[in-house]
Amino acid sequence: MDKIFTQSLQKQFEFDEKVAGVFDDMLSRSIPYYKEVLSLSADFALRFLKEDSILLDLGTSTGTMLLEILAKADFKLNLIGIDNSSSMLKIAKNKLDAYGMEAKLICGDILKEEFPRCDGIIANYTLQFIRPLHREKLIQKIYHSLKPEGFFIFSEKIICEDKRLDFAMIDYYLQSKKKQGYSEFEITKKREALENVLVPYSERENKKMLRDSGFKGIETLFRWVNFATFIAMKE
Repeated sequence: MDKIFTQSLQKQFEFDEKVAGVFDDMLSRSIPYYKEVLSLSADFALRFLKEDSILLDLGTSTGTMLLEILAKADFKLNLIGIDNSSSMLKIAKNKLDAYGMEAKLICGDILKEEFPRCDGIIANYTLQFIRPLHREKLIQKIYHSLKPEGFFIFSEKIICEDKRLDFAMIDYYLQSKKKQGYSEFEITKKREALENVLVPYSERENKKMLRDSGFKGIETLFRWVNFATFIAMKE
């Protein structure tokens, strides 16, 4: 169970071995409708994938997205998960092995790693950890890595452009975390640890970034207060 922030940390938040060990619990309690978002992402991905399609999962962490797709697919897929945390990938491999499922796992920096030509790319709660200076370049890289008619699905924490609404939504989200068992101390310490590490965009900024990189058919698949899932198509 996630107890990372019951004590003060002496460093910024990072996806180390300690975090990896409680990561699944952390996400399920910190991200509203997390399981539903994974299920939705898998369902829409499978609408556009076919036999032997190549799907890339960026920031695959413990492999939960890969497992969701593999469990639902009734045809062979080539799945690749990339993450820069070896601790996360170790757990992902153990999960895949436990369910007798196969996916290629790569330990590397998604900004530097060469992407294969693929039919679809998923990045759930990953772009928000990429510095804005590099984020648009990564979106362009994603676009150019996709085959024609390829898709990109990603989920993000977002901000509101109206400051009053932004404050209200953040407060509502923090109250929801308390209902998941997090204390005021834990919530405060996590916010401090994520300061300047997690940098969210607004829904409009995310969509503009996609359009500027060449994507068409950009839509919001799901939104809950200050969290959203997007889908974009390449012509």
